[in-house]
Amino acid sequence: MKPAPFAYHAPATKAEALGLLARLDDARVLAGGQSLLPMMNLRLAGPTNLIDLNGIAELSGIRRAGDALVIEAMTRQRAAERSELVREHCPLLAEAMAHVGFQQTRNRGTVGGSIAHMDPTAELPVVACALDAVLTVESAAGGRQFPIAELAQGYLMTQIAPDEMLVRIALPLWPKGHGFAFEEVTRRGETFSVVCVAALARLDGAGAFARLALAIGGLGAAPVRLQAMEAALVGARADAEAFAAAGAAAGALEADEAPFAPPDFKRHLAGVLTQRALARAAGRARRASS
Repeated sequence: MKPAPFAYHAPATKAEALGLLARLDDARVLAGGQSLLPMMNLRLAGPTNLIDLNGIAELSGIRRAGDALVIEAMTRQRAAERSELVREHCPLLAEAMAHVGFQQTRNRGTVGGSIAHMDPTAELPVVACALDAVLTVESAAGGRQFPIAELAQGYLMTQIAPDEMLVRIALPLWPKGHGFAFEEVTRRGETFSVVCVAALARLDGAGAFARLALAIGGLGAAPVRLQAMEAALVGARADAEAFAAAGAAAGALEADEAPFAPPDFKRHLAGVLTQRALARAAGRARRASS
């Protein structure tokens, strides 16, 4: 199929793009196009105006800023996957990136585009949730920041206003020596996940959890943090009993119905993958501190 007719705009600067968003009706921004263009071809989306951000160099780049890794929204997923800064300071993101679609789609897809689209099966929003990412959106009137936990407003719906666009993602850094792991189950290889889990863990000198984060995607419209279990496990030994407790908490979460994935199946996956991810993260943290 082909998309409905639309007007195409190719701004050269961020200011120009924001100006177009401010004055055009029914406008959408085009980043990598890996989600929007298929939806347009299927007539599931039909913007009157399409604003292509690919010619705006200032919207791409990765840098460290204090205690955060800052990723500009138009940074290609493949660039983040291969970035030495990401590997050194945010290895969870590097590991998860290899699960995002195919290498060909990562060559075009952007970090910000995946997060702004907020597909409930996408890997990057789950990683951002585990890391407590802070998002920056801008409009012609100015900018604002908010935590990723506040982004989703329903399935494929976010609080980003029609005249705003996501410009930056800041990922607070965990200290050296922490452990990390990303786990997912897909229906067939490199395709959409059914459930995915991101885990981060830091251990104290006695082998107990000093800090941990667990985020699960695929159960509902947005990733879920196991905050109560995270708090409960601080001070507990990082052993099989703790991993099982985290898995049981994940398996008790609510899950929505999905094609080929009934709620009971998704809860089962959440439990198994959480237990597995936390065990791997703790093992890495233990080895890093030894």
